[in-house]
Amino acid sequence: MVNQAPVNVALRKDELERIAQRLGREPTAAELHAFDAQWSEHCSYKSSRHHLKKLPTSGPDVILGPAEDSGILYLGEHDGERYGVVIAHESHNHPSQVVPFEGAATGIGGIVRDVLCMGAEVVAVADPLRFGRIDDPDSHQRSVAVGVVDGIAAYGNAIGVPNLAGDVYFDESFDDNCLVNVVALGIVKESEIVHSFAPKDAEGWDIVLVGKATDASGFGGASFSSLTLDTEDEEANKGAVQVPDPFLKNVLMRASYRAFAYLRDHNIEAGFKDLGAGGVMGCSAEIVSSGGFGADINLDEVNVAIENMPPEVIAVGETQERLLWVLPPHVTPEILRIYNDQYTLPQIAYNARATIVGRVTREKKYVLRHRGHVVMDVDIDFLTGSIRDELPFTELQPAVLRDEDIVYPQLATDEIVDLLPRVLAHQAVCSREPLYRRYDAVVRGLTVIPRGAGEAGVFAAVRGGKLGVALSVAGNPRYGRLNPQRAAELAVVEAACKVYATGARPIGLTDCLNFGNPRKIEQYSEFVAAIDGLGAAARELGLAFVSGNVSLYNESTAGMAVAASAIVACVGALDDLAKTITPGVKQAGNALFVVGNVSPGFGGTVFAELLGNDDDNVPMLEYPQLRVDLEFLRAAMREGVVRSCTPVGAGGTLAAIARALFAARGAGRSLGAEVDGEAYFDETPGFVVEVDDQELFLRLAGAATVRRVGTVSKAAHFVINGESLHVEDLYRVWSAPLAEVYP
Repeated sequence: MVNQAPVNVALRKDELERIAQRLGREPTAAELHAFDAQWSEHCSYKSSRHHLKKLPTSGPDVILGPAEDSGILYLGEHDGERYGVVIAHESHNHPSQVVPFEGAATGIGGIVRDVLCMGAEVVAVADPLRFGRIDDPDSHQRSVAVGVVDGIAAYGNAIGVPNLAGDVYFDESFDDNCLVNVVALGIVKESEIVHSFAPKDAEGWDIVLVGKATDASGFGGASFSSLTLDTEDEEANKGAVQVPDPFLKNVLMRASYRAFAYLRDHNIEAGFKDLGAGGVMGCSAEIVSSGGFGADINLDEVNVAIENMPPEVIAVGETQERLLWVLPPHVTPEILRIYNDQYTLPQIAYNARATIVGRVTREKKYVLRHRGHVVMDVDIDFLTGSIRDELPFTELQPAVLRDEDIVYPQLATDEIVDLLPRVLAHQAVCSREPLYRRYDAVVRGLTVIPRGAGEAGVFAAVRGGKLGVALSVAGNPRYGRLNPQRAAELAVVEAACKVYATGARPIGLTDCLNFGNPRKIEQYSEFVAAIDGLGAAARELGLAFVSGNVSLYNESTAGMAVAASAIVACVGALDDLAKTITPGVKQAGNALFVVGNVSPGFGGTVFAELLGNDDDNVPMLEYPQLRVDLEFLRAAMREGVVRSCTPVGAGGTLAAIARALFAARGAGRSLGAEVDGEAYFDETPGFVVEVDDQELFLRLAGAATVRRVGTVSKAAHFVINGESLHVEDLYRVWSAPLAEVYP
């Protein structure tokens, strides 16, 4: 019996023994690598799946929850058709740390395929990023931060999908493990959804592989992503990173749209799935097993880029730009013609093509053949079924609210005026424009609020229609380091508030959970606490998670784990794009209000850091009041009295007012603000709202938490209790910090 994993196989001894016992023999090399991929944390979610079940996943806006490659949310109707927003969210942390450009680019490529295979047109991507310290221009951390952004830009721009949203934080906990999370959105008619499983009558159907010729790139990628990174193995790990080809992907997307149209026109059901972790084996096994079938695959039929590759490499290698169909045999010739002849895949990349590689079988076995020999023959449910690791954890105690935290630190006006530029220049607050200007945010011509103009991006879902979609991301590692549960709650609420600020109604969420080593009790406890926080906040807001991803082992061999990072994306629906609340103050004389409560906790805020305060009580949420405030804001927007709305985030209320002035400046409106009410550096989720009819606004407020803080002014000055700062000076301070890193 095998009791020790061969090189490049991360299966534990007990797992090896379980496999050998079930097979009744020693596994072949192909079987070892297949189980290595399928039973990796990346594919099996073995230590996380049972906790993830605590998240809400259903609701009136959910068309498809987290069961297939992407979730789908109900957006609205257009021309009598029900439309859905397809959303997927995943990480490419380990590959991006080792090979930043390619690792990040393949992250975009993979998430786009997850959305495409649901039958959707891919319309937007987003990228929450977390990097280490970048002050040293010669540091590896800085090269990672630059390479990742360049990789995302190069891939996203080449495939013609706009980058609509994202954020970035810099923190020393990411020095050895950057976080590269990626989100993709698609639009699909509910009646035209394609599923990631073999349909019920699929016995004997063709399994068709589409795309790039298989090579050795990405071999071992799933297990590599489920291990602690070792810098000494960096060169060896580079082989586990796939090589992207966005131009081929562009053609694959368009050819797939044509295949969708053909299948729709002929009312033909089929299965379609992205090749991700585990390559041909992983994708083909999952698509047939989720339909209740088995598969018989001939690896000799897989189009390869290198001759004489071992069968395990052909089977498990994670070469990019590939998808897999399950098709009725009478349909297959036309689908092959679309990819190979109409869109000429073989002429675009070496040996790229669509080709039949196997058949769906009634017997629930997974069989791989290579050169006349059976190299894998296993029970498919055993291969793809849930395995579970019950790992120990402790319930983290909530931070204790001390008496001294009850009173928000009071500052004199001169202290506030002195602090504001420092807050705006902080790396958690400063302008991200030097970074995101590398991205194309308007390539499809449907963008309403582009990346960076506001806190959420907005685009038209259907050309010429009224339906709109808002997309935001959130997840502050400064909070995660102090309180993983409350940080996760704040991530949900902050993402939702960013969507509310556009005038959209939040309809659903995704998450990407980035944590350290689950086999260390303190790190696994953070992960469990974060799930509890996500679930609590989502339920309070009536939202569901429809897709997501878990990335564990984000820890260096030196023992440094990333700050607990539950990163959330929120999708919002706009029934009428003409009513979008666009960023930036609009007109002098309008009143400025703050909607939302100020929390007594301010641990983890930029303000606390600059004051040298070590408070560990991150801002707290009072859900009943929050719901009242959100309902009021929606009502005020419907009445048309809200001219602009800026969510409060890093840097607090005063930073939000400054951002509203900067956004106006970017739109060609030179305006200022005179602040004479209570405005702070608090970061409790809330809004700075510009109002042109304050009497009506206040009449609508009811029990909402509302306070008037100032007025939009004609002169481009930020005046705080009579002390004046020039907006242009503040803008220069805010814009400078990342300009050197991203010239």
